[in-house]
Amino acid sequence: MAPRVLVSDALSETAVQIFRDRGIEVDFMPKLGKDKEKLLEVIGQYDGLAIRSATKVTDKLIEAATNLKVVGRAGIGVDNVDIPAASRKGIIVMNTPFGNSITTAEHAIALMFAVARQIPEANASTHAGKWEKNRFMGVELTGKVLGVIGCGNIGSIVAARGIGLKMHVIAFDPFLSPERAVEMGVEKVELDELFARADFITLHTPLTDKTRAIVNKASFAKMKDGVRIINCARGGLIVEADLVEALKSGKVAGAGIDVFEEEPATENPLFNMDNVVCTPHLGASTTEAQENVALQVAEQMSDYLINGAVSNAINMPSISADEAPKLKPFVKLADVLGAFVGQVTDEPIKSVEILYDGSTAAMNTKALTSAALAGLIRSQVSDVNMVSAPIMVKERGITLSETKRDKSGVFDGYIKLTVRMADKTREVAGTVFSDGKPRFIQIKGINLDAEIGRYMIYTTNNDVPGIIGLLGTTMGKAGVNIANFSLGRNRPGGDAIALLYVDEPVTEDVLEELRASNLILQAKPLTFDV
Repeated sequence: MAPRVLVSDALSETAVQIFRDRGIEVDFMPKLGKDKEKLLEVIGQYDGLAIRSATKVTDKLIEAATNLKVVGRAGIGVDNVDIPAASRKGIIVMNTPFGNSITTAEHAIALMFAVARQIPEANASTHAGKWEKNRFMGVELTGKVLGVIGCGNIGSIVAARGIGLKMHVIAFDPFLSPERAVEMGVEKVELDELFARADFITLHTPLTDKTRAIVNKASFAKMKDGVRIINCARGGLIVEADLVEALKSGKVAGAGIDVFEEEPATENPLFNMDNVVCTPHLGASTTEAQENVALQVAEQMSDYLINGAVSNAINMPSISADEAPKLKPFVKLADVLGAFVGQVTDEPIKSVEILYDGSTAAMNTKALTSAALAGLIRSQVSDVNMVSAPIMVKERGITLSETKRDKSGVFDGYIKLTVRMADKTREVAGTVFSDGKPRFIQIKGINLDAEIGRYMIYTTNNDVPGIIGLLGTTMGKAGVNIANFSLGRNRPGGDAIALLYVDEPVTEDVLEELRASNLILQAKPLTFDV
């Protein structure tokens, strides 16, 4: 029986035809996504669901999707898909991460012009029969300092357009290497320096725990008087109430906002302010971008449903169906190794070296490397996947090398990840035991055997008595249960580490108590998707 796909949002007829040409039965119902009850009623009939942003793929819908194998999102954002629920059900979630990059970048530039020259207000005034030439005094972009927060795929395009406009572009991005910055023609700076120097600030970073409210009252205080702000990335990056206050005071001369904390935004304190240009999340809304992402998602879903090929998957590695059973636990291991380094590293990364030892050297190391890179940068780029991760790493000027060698130790096979910064190096190694679960076997060159859990605490210390008691007592006082406890040291009295697998996340107060003990040198909370 031919696979069956439901298209519940507006996709182009060309994209729908791709399904048909590949031998897939397709039902094109572009308004069904807004009818939650009807969608819930019919979803069990389909192997694939192709959507844009209108369809909400909730846990309730996933529960009813008894035959669903793949959800394809035409676009980059998957906020409307419950990815954990889909993963638990074994449903692959795909997106098209690069189909609308140019469109979004151009919209940011358009808003920059509109804010600089007050075009919307001037347009409304002129249409009203007024001739208020003196009222709308604008500023030039030429010669101004453009601050780009997030210099990945879209941010780098905006930076290039800014350079073309003869602006001086400065950029903040923890993953942007100095070499890549020079290659792009931008000046790499820290965030506070960007705030202090920029005449225009544009945001192109995903919304994560680290970037939420990255522009706030304290940020505005560090900025130039008369700065102008553009946000075409995600609502929540800017604290809207603080922006309103800064606009009213004149600290911020103008803002161009395409995304909001709550969407759809039918009411917002930014609305009807003379110095604010608002658009309804139009970053990806061009004919070309919509066509590109529609065609891409149709091709990707067809390849999976017919051939078992996986590409641009959010929750599954890009590997063939034949190698999946053997490779899957090592893909998880590679992801965890990368995620460990990503969570304990705040400095720009210069290079990544991956060693495949023994049996891992004979595996699909491309998939394993992609998994490690995705884990590495996920703390900064939340929607990264195994296909986009290598591209993002390359864009940031990070060099990558792989080494394969025959079995050299007690393990049949293991993976070692070495990440180099300007003046630091992080090393972590792991393997998969016979139970199929990944484990840490070495950190900082120190051997240990650590079971990996969802919530962990990583500490470093000098090898002195009292560490075990301190960790246990502190966790006990905080009511945090320790599921597993692993220790290691390089020599008696030398460097030592501990990994605690705990049942729940620990608060910052608990970590501060550890750091204040004079015994613990470093205490980092870790979260792994296991």
